[in-house]
Amino acid sequence: MKVIGIKFKDGGKIYFFAPNEGEEYEAGTQVVVETSKGLEFATVAFPPKEVDDSEVVQPLKPIVRIATEKDKEQVRRNLERKPQAMKLAQEKIEKHNLAMKLIDCEFAFDGSKVIFYFSAESRVDFRDLVKDLAGAFHIRIELRQVGIRDETRLLGGIAPCGRECCCAGAMCDFKKVSIKMAKVQGLSLNPGKISGLCGRLMCCLSYENDYYSETARAASLR
Repeated sequence: MKVIGIKFKDGGKIYFFAPNEGEEYEAGTQVVVETSKGLEFATVAFPPKEVDDSEVVQPLKPIVRIATEKDKEQVRRNLERKPQAMKLAQEKIEKHNLAMKLIDCEFAFDGSKVIFYFSAESRVDFRDLVKDLAGAFHIRIELRQVGIRDETRLLGGIAPCGRECCCAGAMCDFKKVSIKMAKVQGLSLNPGKISGLCGRLMCCLSYENDYYSETARAASLR
């Protein structure tokens, strides 16, 4: 089956869509696709290619269109609205005296909804906040609580290695990481040296784990 790889954010998960006959797609081409959330703006991660049917979750949705200048302008307008939306949301949070940390926000492609991401140590009753925000924006409002790893992914930053955090720029999904991986690789078990900005074990510990595990196994058989 022929599919095209689509991603919605840099470093984000890649999804399969059906390319349209007669249209050419290159990596980096901006497109509009239909998802369960409605129309969304996305980027081609890889051009059309054949994959085994078992890799595809049916039904495979088609690309709606290659993004037009009007589509790109809509995205620019949404991004321009973001700073003011963050400022207003923070004011409303303080007004309601809620113990939550506002992290990020994003507008739906068509501007019909805005999603605010926040972190908190416990569950937060934000019903009054949602009503207040809806009255200010006059569109649908969603608030999503995220964990510490997702917070780091959204905010980004420079990791101890001097490069962008893996979760923000190079990982489609979070991988399972354990202290055993650090032990197998002979790394210091000092939490300050094997923890990322989120305070959890660094995601990159999983990158070479298979190699070190195989090397350790081979050494034990000698």
